[in-house]
Amino acid sequence: MNLRHLFATALASAVLSTGGALADTVRWDMANEYAHNSIHGEAQQMFTETAASASNGTIEITNHFGAALGYTSAQHLDAVADGALPIANTNMGSVSGIEPIFLLSSLPFLANSIEDARMLWEVARPHYEEAFAKYDQILLYASPWPPAGIWANEPISSEADLQGLKIRAWDVSGTTTLKAAGAAAIQLTWADVVPQLASGGIEAVLTSAEGGVNSKFWEHLSDFTEINFSTSLNMTHVNKSEWDALTDEQRQALRDAAEAASNAAWDGLEELVADNYAEMEENGMTVHRDAPQDFLAALTEAGQVVYDDWLEKVGPEGQEILDAYFARRDQS
Repeated sequence: MNLRHLFATALASAVLSTGGALADTVRWDMANEYAHNSIHGEAQQMFTETAASASNGTIEITNHFGAALGYTSAQHLDAVADGALPIANTNMGSVSGIEPIFLLSSLPFLANSIEDARMLWEVARPHYEEAFAKYDQILLYASPWPPAGIWANEPISSEADLQGLKIRAWDVSGTTTLKAAGAAAIQLTWADVVPQLASGGIEAVLTSAEGGVNSKFWEHLSDFTEINFSTSLNMTHVNKSEWDALTDEQRQALRDAAEAASNAAWDGLEELVADNYAEMEENGMTVHRDAPQDFLAALTEAGQVVYDDWLEKVGPEGQEILDAYFARRDQS
């Protein structure tokens, strides 16, 4: 995959530019619910390898993908806060019930392009950092999911196609919007998606092309409808006590590794989407790239309840973030 070449190139550049003083070796286990070959898995591997090199081998992070440590994203915030995990890579929609601001990147149709999604992340980062600080954690970086669409056994191009459709979403933003549009939407953790598809418990999935490719959804579904619902984020966060125990050089190594991994993920996102689509079509799927505007308008209207609920929970800070984002987007 071309994205892997991009990560390898960025890794080599990051490693060549690093250095630091010797210190006691730190050994951490890092949890991630998603696969090693997902965009988040690739970015995480770059992050951990760069951190090791930048710290002269004094930071050793062992990656655990596919929820191998027994933690899903929904459990990561508490696990890192309690010290059960020193560091985790988390789908933010999964912890939005704990801290509502974490739902921001999943708000429906807020970012209309990859550039907009990156801009939203940059505007909101200080607010995310404050939220993690409440749970004694340090935010290191974010990696984006490609824009979410609908996987099903037919093109989903109208509200009529959604009526009663048993569809999975990853957080309250998706389930609420789809239910308002007439679907029988349920929220499922990623580990439960393929078993539910195989058993008929669900018949469609709201997720990115990337997510479905990694799990070979073409073994169960035939069509993908591009709707650009949202470009949601995974974030990597570390226990503050673990962070404070590091040397200044080790903390800088982690910052450098985080920046390199995040930039590589964002820079490779557009190419990743093209690669996903090619692989889907090679495996017999039909990709529908032009959803009708009236359907997208209806979904946007259905999602308004998500904004109303989010702003009520987050308070004035939420509107402040949205205003800053819209102002910056209008100037670009």
